[in-house]
Amino acid sequence: MTDAVLETPKDASRWRLGLLMFLLGGCGLAYEYTLSKIAADLLGNSVQQWATIIATMLFAMGVGAEWQKRIDQDQVSSRLVDSQMILALVGGFGPLLMVYSFSLLADYYILVQYGLALVVGTLIGFEIPLIMRLNEDEDPEMRVNLARVLKMDYIGALVGALVWTFLFVRYMSISQVSFALGLVTVGSTCLILWMYWKRVAKGGARLVQLAVVTALLITGFVFSKPWMVHAEQFLYRDRIVFSATTPYQHVVLTENAAGKIGCYINGHLQFREEDEFIYHENLVHPAMMLAPQRKRVLILGGGDGLAAREVLKYPEVEELLLVDIDPQMTDLAVDQPDLARMNGGVLKDARVVRVEAGGIEMGGEMDVKMVSRRDPGFRGEGHKVASVRVVNVDAASFLREAPGVYDVVIMDFPDPSSPDLAKLYSRPFYENLKSCLHEGSVIVQQSGSPYHAKEAFLCIGRTLAHSGYSVMPYHDNVPSFGEWGWWIGVAGTGNEETLKSAFAGLSRREIPVDVAYLTPELIGASAAFGKGQLESENSDITSLTEGRVYDYYSRAWK
Repeated sequence: MTDAVLETPKDASRWRLGLLMFLLGGCGLAYEYTLSKIAADLLGNSVQQWATIIATMLFAMGVGAEWQKRIDQDQVSSRLVDSQMILALVGGFGPLLMVYSFSLLADYYILVQYGLALVVGTLIGFEIPLIMRLNEDEDPEMRVNLARVLKMDYIGALVGALVWTFLFVRYMSISQVSFALGLVTVGSTCLILWMYWKRVAKGGARLVQLAVVTALLITGFVFSKPWMVHAEQFLYRDRIVFSATTPYQHVVLTENAAGKIGCYINGHLQFREEDEFIYHENLVHPAMMLAPQRKRVLILGGGDGLAAREVLKYPEVEELLLVDIDPQMTDLAVDQPDLARMNGGVLKDARVVRVEAGGIEMGGEMDVKMVSRRDPGFRGEGHKVASVRVVNVDAASFLREAPGVYDVVIMDFPDPSSPDLAKLYSRPFYENLKSCLHEGSVIVQQSGSPYHAKEAFLCIGRTLAHSGYSVMPYHDNVPSFGEWGWWIGVAGTGNEETLKSAFAGLSRREIPVDVAYLTPELIGASAAFGKGQLESENSDITSLTEGRVYDYYSRAWK
């Protein structure tokens, strides 16, 4: 055997150092992401929360780097082990502490949020210089030491970001993610003890401390979900029956004393069972009645299946395509008993072919995998049913890439409470929507409150008009929200008066399907607004780079 294939002790030491820096780099960035995600879920405005949390932690890393110079050389290994155990505990239990403080100590929550960011950032910044000092014996030349340590730290950060994004938050709750990161940090602490055992003071005592930390983190991981629900419960009047953080949003279902369900996304009420039918009947039926034909219907958003329930009341509907970015939301509409009861099981009954999107090819067919669900009693002879498909993909991407023309398009998005959501109310989005329309197609956009968020409501209408649609607003009172509004329209400009006349004519027509609330008279009255309610001094619209609707919305609901 030649010397070329022999691994020297120095080589082994460098491999261990590389592994250690890889773990530390991956965990460091993942801790930043986790605290940012929790902050965004609690406070909204994801861009602001991610930017300020990460900036705070980067600042704190500088504090940690300054702090380490006060550590004597003979204490470096011991203090590194101590800092890693503290980081594992603070990083693991931090998100749970944030939710409890937000629920019980709202006035002091910001102090807790940024206090945690400062502590975690300081500990991350503390560890790298200490390791470089320990590595001076192996690589005394500064440029080699820097390259060896920082190279693996940066590689670990990249891998940590990818694992966090595509594995951790997809398959674990955010609280479980934090405890999993804590356990990985425990693993890196074990590696430090192995590498520098002779330099660690009171090594036996620190092993006992590490065992206690490990036990606490494992306990936290196992009980994280019930603990998080308990913490969240203080935020809601009604009992929480479901809580989950998906890669896209935080979803909570509550149940009141009467057994009625409420749905919240990122802390914002989406519907209450007591009056959701008022909202969804207003959203769906005027558009369906205005459309010259209603064979093919597209719903963008609406993953709860409640708008689909109203659409499928029309026997003329041959095809319904529901596009919602979050597969966990559409799965919830199928599998959660209360929500499935409310939507009538429309996403799992005999008419449903569920589509799990693997992507959409430019200019071609949708690249999808179909899962067919059929009622065992269905035979198909002489029985016409609608084809219902669910595609889990971003609505903006769908419009840019997917083929198909629809008679009615229903946009049931959450309010534009973040820059990401604001793009769904932008001019490029509405212009891309035209590829799904033909002459006579009708669109409708849920648009928030024309009273509480008047400027955001009017901005949506202006953006639609500048995108080449003839539109008009209508509104109604939804008790859970107050006054709520929608914009309805057709492709092409200059048809506003024709649209208004046709809408007014709905008050003289019978609603052709069974409804719980809406009447022809209510539809006609919904187009009437108070004096000055549709007037504004503003003329700007929403684009991809200028999220004006988000600005107006944020000001209105402060």
